[in-house]
Amino acid sequence: MSFQTGLSGLNASSQSLDVIGNNIANANTIGMKASRGEFSDLVASAIGAGGTANTAGIGSAVATISQNFSQGNINITGNSLDVAINGGGFFQVTKTDGSVAYSRDGEFKLDKDGNIITNNGAFLMGYPTDVTGAATSQTTQKLVIPTGAPIAAKQTTNIVAEFNLDARAPIAASVTPPTPLSTYGTSLTTFDSQGKPIPLSLYFQRIDADPTSANVDPLAVATATPTDQWTVYTGNDPATATLAGVLCFNASGALDTTNSTFPGAGLTITPPPPSIISPFVASVDVSKVSQYGVNFAISNLSQDGYTSGEFTGLSIDAKGVITTRYSNGQTQKDGGMIALADFRNVQGLSPIGSGEYLESFKSGAAVLGRPTVGRFGEMRSGAVEESNVDLTAELVNMMTAQRNYQANAQTIKTQDQIMSTLVNLR
Repeated sequence: MSFQTGLSGLNASSQSLDVIGNNIANANTIGMKASRGEFSDLVASAIGAGGTANTAGIGSAVATISQNFSQGNINITGNSLDVAINGGGFFQVTKTDGSVAYSRDGEFKLDKDGNIITNNGAFLMGYPTDVTGAATSQTTQKLVIPTGAPIAAKQTTNIVAEFNLDARAPIAASVTPPTPLSTYGTSLTTFDSQGKPIPLSLYFQRIDADPTSANVDPLAVATATPTDQWTVYTGNDPATATLAGVLCFNASGALDTTNSTFPGAGLTITPPPPSIISPFVASVDVSKVSQYGVNFAISNLSQDGYTSGEFTGLSIDAKGVITTRYSNGQTQKDGGMIALADFRNVQGLSPIGSGEYLESFKSGAAVLGRPTVGRFGEMRSGAVEESNVDLTAELVNMMTAQRNYQANAQTIKTQDQIMSTLVNLR
């Protein structure tokens, strides 16, 4: 009877309005994916037999409510813990009850223990990394930023020096008065194992290496072919500086690494008193030192030591690697790498609210991977993915569903009039 047919239509239209209303209500919800009600018709069938061409339909029913997982707009927020996925994949999060869920909502926070969490307290999962940003394990774990204790100090172990010594400079002892040792020099700050700074100065002095010269310097290095040579001294005071070695240059101005005696086995750095730290050796890379006919100039002078530092902030690159920044100017990439998950059938995911989904039999098992690899999208730090709800389309759908509801109500009204006519027959 058409009462039930109309009633099923009212129910279908009502559920369609519920879905549309939910879409409109979440038009500004980050990571929200629009839903759509999909309906099927009902056909009466005789008992023990299939339907026939003359079988009337008996209404409609909700077949499923599907979701549109298309990409939402990327909105720049400037918050370093906001992350948008530009492309495929879901964030993997572990809820407070231990269950695993998946989300496109990248509004993350730091809790008091340094865990990266969602707004409802779920933990963001990722891969552990070393200081270079390389993953050290293929098993996901909670991403934790060391916000509490400062990072430990690091003793200087390597020094890189890139500079040019002026080929026009005279031999120091050949002029009157002799060229001061401080004329060509530079300095940098090194660190001991406790992070205490130790200033280190380097001085360079051109010497006479011609074996036929009456003024040949006794520090000159004997070579098979003629070379220009410079002695290297270390110390904070030129008057008390000590010899560290000799740099030899060939006719093209390049460093003669075979005959040079600096840096030798390395540079010994002695912590000033009072200090319980013993002298330590740092290697020195001078492979790019040159001697050309231009002014003495330092192009690079760096070392790898640093003092301890407090956490000041973080950033996340396109590959999901978390870089932490510290008050000592250091950055480290050992904060982890965000993991992404994908599914064979995303329509099979079970929504549980708060922008989260659960894996189901229909969705298939989660496939984990790294951002920008394969079918996984890239990370956009300082941005979030907006809802993909099209408000204009939803308002039009709402009007259509309203008309459908009115039409089904009219069906019931018409059937009621027919029934009233039958009842009133005399």
